[in-house]
Amino acid sequence: MTIYSVDFLPHSPPFTPQLNPTSHSLHTSIVTCRNPNPNPNPNDGYSSKNSPKVGVSAETRPTHLQSHDFRDTHLMKLFNRSCKAGKFNESLYFLECLVNKGYQPGVILCTKLIKGFSNFKNIEKAVRVMEILEEYGDPDVIAYNALITGFCKANRIENAAQVFDRMKGRGFLPDIVTYNIMIGSLCGRRKLGLALKLLDQLLEEDNCMPTVITYTILIEAAIVEGGINEAMKLLEQMLARGLLPDMYTYNAIIRGMCREGMVERAADLLRSLSSKGCKPDLVSYNILLRGFLNQGKWDLGEKLVTEMFSRGWEPNKVTYSILINSLCRFGRIDEAISLLKVMVEKGLTPDAYSYDPLISSLCKEGRLDLAIGIMDYMLSNDCLPDIVNYSTILSALCKDGNPNQALEIFHKLAEMGCPPNVSSYNSMISALWSCGNRSMALSVVPEMVSKGIDPDEITYNSLISCFCRDGLMEEAIELLDDMEESGFRPSVISYNIVVLGFCKVHRIDDAIELFAEMVEKGCRPNETTYILLIEGIGFAGWRMEAMELANTLFSGDVISQDSVNRLKKTFPMLDVYTELSHSETE
Repeated sequence: MTIYSVDFLPHSPPFTPQLNPTSHSLHTSIVTCRNPNPNPNPNDGYSSKNSPKVGVSAETRPTHLQSHDFRDTHLMKLFNRSCKAGKFNESLYFLECLVNKGYQPGVILCTKLIKGFSNFKNIEKAVRVMEILEEYGDPDVIAYNALITGFCKANRIENAAQVFDRMKGRGFLPDIVTYNIMIGSLCGRRKLGLALKLLDQLLEEDNCMPTVITYTILIEAAIVEGGINEAMKLLEQMLARGLLPDMYTYNAIIRGMCREGMVERAADLLRSLSSKGCKPDLVSYNILLRGFLNQGKWDLGEKLVTEMFSRGWEPNKVTYSILINSLCRFGRIDEAISLLKVMVEKGLTPDAYSYDPLISSLCKEGRLDLAIGIMDYMLSNDCLPDIVNYSTILSALCKDGNPNQALEIFHKLAEMGCPPNVSSYNSMISALWSCGNRSMALSVVPEMVSKGIDPDEITYNSLISCFCRDGLMEEAIELLDDMEESGFRPSVISYNIVVLGFCKVHRIDDAIELFAEMVEKGCRPNETTYILLIEGIGFAGWRMEAMELANTLFSGDVISQDSVNRLKKTFPMLDVYTELSHSETE
């Protein structure tokens, strides 16, 4: 039998034993403002003494404590109360006190503690509870599942695999919940291959079999990683095992088909579901409707809505939002506004997703007054605009030549229940700079920092791009250095922005020097980097050298044939040879 182990995954350091109950101060356990583990090692696993244990059924749990004589002691009451109240740090302290007095901890409350610490991303303390349970009590499959879930939520899949192996080594057979947790975590991290290996191991087990949920998780992952055809193979395997897919499974497949542009195939599947014992739901129709409208197939979309009505499904908020969004994308804004009115008349309450495409489209068409009017309507109907709505309006105001009004609204966002975040500050900086208000844009940066909002990589890239656009290359380079000093490693996007800036002002030597620095610092250039350099060299007057470089890079599989063809159109070789012949004649 194949044993699932960390051989499937990148190796992590061995477990560090932490078996002895620690002595805690009650004061420091309950009230603390410091991280008890300020430098956690994400590869620290969990361990305990490897004493043999008899497997406990997941259906039968032992009582809270085995010693009845001490059940009503004050300490026991404190432990129970703190655990039920969700005061998990206190609970762990009392648990340590109890086991030091010789009590046997119960699996139910310990499992609750493991789940509680995991939910608060304090996985080390969840591990400590399991160590106590293994040392002094009797864990069960549900307790191990809780710890595996905690590691998976913390993106520590290697440690989850170690717990998986450990529970099997201690005589506890994983159930289908265990496998689904592990498979779901692997799929969520785009590791479908490992998830399928785990499925193979599951099929070899005697005590459990895959369920509809197992296959649905795998089908959704296969659509993302391998495409719809891989997903259909899993569906066939599922049916061959006698498992009947539910609508969640079929909706995942319909969604995958629509994403790959196979809307007619998705429609055929939807209409065949009745014969398969499944009734399409409103989610199914909404997915297919979005697929039709994304391709501009309005006639098929209208027929689908008619069919939806005939099947007894009334359009919901999502249906109307899909229609409004599609109408806006195709420039039919007035029809979208009319549909919004119908939606309200039907008793449905539009949300930010319904309003957002309208506001965005109106701003793009320069109908700013109407966009602001829709936001006022949102507020009057107790629908608070989100930061995306406000950012769209603010950018439009700047573009329309009203930066002062934009800043005035921006500074009142917190009062309106929508405090600006780093993304909205980034949008504001770019919008102000783009409309020619460089000083206003730069003044927003210290304001952002003073409010405790740290600039992110996008902030730096936006400012660097602004400086480069205006030819302020020294300032751009200084900001690139500052970005690195602030703990943000410049990405290939950051370097490409500055390379383009140097090329635009014909400072090719500086562009090449920056390219060399980029490689030296371990940032790998992409095809765009090379194309920018080639174009910079060509536009600076060295077109023949630019094309020679392009051909050399193409020979080394660094740039594609399509890129070479575009460069040949940009720098026709006939003109190059003509210039060369003239220079030789002279």
